[in-house]
Amino acid sequence: MPLTRVKKTEKISQLAAELEHSTSAIVGTFAGLTASKDFELRKAVRGAGGSYHVVKNKLAAKAGEGTKVEAALKGLKGVSSVAYTSGDPVALAKALSTWVKDNAEFTFKLGIVDGKVISVAEITELANMPGKEELFSKLLFLIQSPAQRLATVINATGRDLAVVIGQGVEKGKFAGPAAAPVAEAAPVAEAAPVAEAVAEAPVAEAALVAEAHVAETPAAGSEEAQPENGTASQAGEAATTDPVEG
Repeated sequence: MPLTRVKKTEKISQLAAELEHSTSAIVGTFAGLTASKDFELRKAVRGAGGSYHVVKNKLAAKAGEGTKVEAALKGLKGVSSVAYTSGDPVALAKALSTWVKDNAEFTFKLGIVDGKVISVAEITELANMPGKEELFSKLLFLIQSPAQRLATVINATGRDLAVVIGQGVEKGKFAGPAAAPVAEAAPVAEAAPVAEAVAEAPVAEAALVAEAHVAETPAAGSEEAQPENGTASQAGEAATTDPVEG
């Protein structure tokens, strides 16, 4: 039953909305594809982050106008289906190529990646390329590799130094200077009494001088303690006591 104009317009609008943000597409054809295999094909495409539709050639060309996959949908002939994605084109090509290996009913017509149309051979080459996730993993490994190597070298240097120091300690290479014998310290101990005797000598002499001075000093009230002019005083007193001659 042919589609009415309204149905055609609805399908074109629906497909155009899905193709609007698509950056890659792979167009194929099939013959005798069963419903179960068609379900498996759609499942494989969804697993790669894409969508899949069986399309009428003129409707597909109309829906693709103004999109990045427009060039791949023009001039299609025969039975056509399109798988498209806004994600990784390599993942989509891998999923379809893997499925096609076990299902000869489906074959490729052409593909398009970022506005560039590619042939069937190039679709196979695209499927053999590493995907974005694999490329990111390799790039991350390359970025981290120098840091990991530097850390390994630093750790290895520390370990080697620790081993060398440990071996040196075991062999006595890092022992300090030997302690001086006790006999050498004896002269210092013997010199101590001499120094003390020398220091005490002036004190003893000063004590003897002080004692001698005390011994030589006469006691208060003794005759020796009277002043030197005592004789003169006595003479004066004797003169005054003698009787005066008449």
